[in-house]
Amino acid sequence: MKIAPCDDSQIRAGACTEPCRREARPIVLMVTILGSSLAFVDGTVVTVALPVIGEQFGGSLSFMQWVVNAYALFLAALLLVGGAAGDLYGRRRVFNIGVVVFALASLWCGLAETAGQLVAARALQGFGGALLVPNSLAIISAAFPPAERGRAIGTWAAFSAIAAALGPVLGGWLIDLGSWRLVFLINLPVAAVALALSLWRVPESRDETAGRRMDWAGGLLAVLALAALTYSLTTFGESRQISQSLVLMGIAGVLGLLVFLWVERRSGDPMLPLGLFRSSAFTGANLLTLFLYLALSGVLFFLPITMIEAHGHTAMLAGAAFLPFTLVMAFLSRWAGGLLDRFGARLPLTLGPMIAAAGFLLFIPAAPGASFWSAVVPAMLVLGLGMAVTVAPLSTVVMNAVPAGQSGLASGVNNAVSRLSGLLAVAGLGAFAALVFDQSFAALAAGVEPAARAAVGYGSDAAVTQLSAANAVVLEDAYRQAMVDAFRAVAFIGASLALLSALCGFFLMPRSPQAQPQGA
Repeated sequence: MKIAPCDDSQIRAGACTEPCRREARPIVLMVTILGSSLAFVDGTVVTVALPVIGEQFGGSLSFMQWVVNAYALFLAALLLVGGAAGDLYGRRRVFNIGVVVFALASLWCGLAETAGQLVAARALQGFGGALLVPNSLAIISAAFPPAERGRAIGTWAAFSAIAAALGPVLGGWLIDLGSWRLVFLINLPVAAVALALSLWRVPESRDETAGRRMDWAGGLLAVLALAALTYSLTTFGESRQISQSLVLMGIAGVLGLLVFLWVERRSGDPMLPLGLFRSSAFTGANLLTLFLYLALSGVLFFLPITMIEAHGHTAMLAGAAFLPFTLVMAFLSRWAGGLLDRFGARLPLTLGPMIAAAGFLLFIPAAPGASFWSAVVPAMLVLGLGMAVTVAPLSTVVMNAVPAGQSGLASGVNNAVSRLSGLLAVAGLGAFAALVFDQSFAALAAGVEPAARAAVGYGSDAAVTQLSAANAVVLEDAYRQAMVDAFRAVAFIGASLALLSALCGFFLMPRSPQAQPQGA
């Protein structure tokens, strides 16, 4: 018998019948994949575009970091607010608002005329992402029963990965045509389709037991603390000098985070209920996320810059570097979503990060001017395999570790941890990479007069071509080798962090399928 779909009033009120919800599940997956892809694709595409954006605006490494960090800062700090808002006011409603805000911010990015406008627009994108990202997983959790949730999340991860794979290639092609602005403008049609399908068919859901107040004080504290910490790390990476103001800013950031935890502990409606971390599975999953995404975000931020500046590849080829990684995730994520049901969480969440560590190590042997096929593809294939084995089981552990009514909050916490990892990786590893570059470049170009060496900095290959012919060859070779040395150091740190995440998986995840938490 054909099931009559729920009418619009039922969908808006979250009063859909179970048969109607079951019929809507394919649309739910499609909408959440499109919405999440906005945030996922944006991160990789912007990284590919950074050298061109920096050249147009005369930006330094610090500017390029802020193009990434302005987005990551607001996304990381407000994800918890976004997840809690979805639980309270309706996940579909908050998701849709996030899609609209993200689309408007993307339009602003594409039309930005100054570096300041671009950074501000990226911050607004982060706010929109903080509304849509946690609620995409929460909508899936509400629409699918626990027995089907792992494979549904695996499907979401797989198709999101396909979109993320195609995005950088398309973005690189647009950049090579001379239009980096289209990298942001391609978000508009995707957002329009996601919004239309969501309004048409996605059922509303919310936590009927949620408190009636939003923790805006906690959100503001998180933004200010993370901004202070990020500013101190990013500025140090640019100047490579420790000043009193930078030390004070860093201390203020750390103290701000401690005050944030104190406020959350005393709040009647905290955006981060610390009681969630009583679950060893939830705590372990978030520690694993912290270490693994520190590694992933840091390495993938510097990979396109290294490919373009040190190996001489085009922006399109730098974008294509993400294809092996994301296609492996796309084809294997649905299969990996079933690993949790068969083997429990410990096996995939130990093995996956170990494979990812091997992928990071495969980047290290490449020399300046290395072939795309030998220096990049094998490492990205192995890295994609490791992440495919990890991501879907990890997301499912997070969602199953809490009661169903708190699924938006749990997703927000885990996404906040991953985005915070990216924020700290770009700022902290940026400072580290710049220091390694300086030491390597100084040693390799020791025979060139200091004034000529001082004209060259990390990511400033254009400056090399402006020097005298006598110095240009030596400095060009030294510059490319120093860029490779910096990337090798980042890749080694990435492998070490991935191994730390594997230890979290081994010691903190339940061993058997029967032992996995079921909060739903």
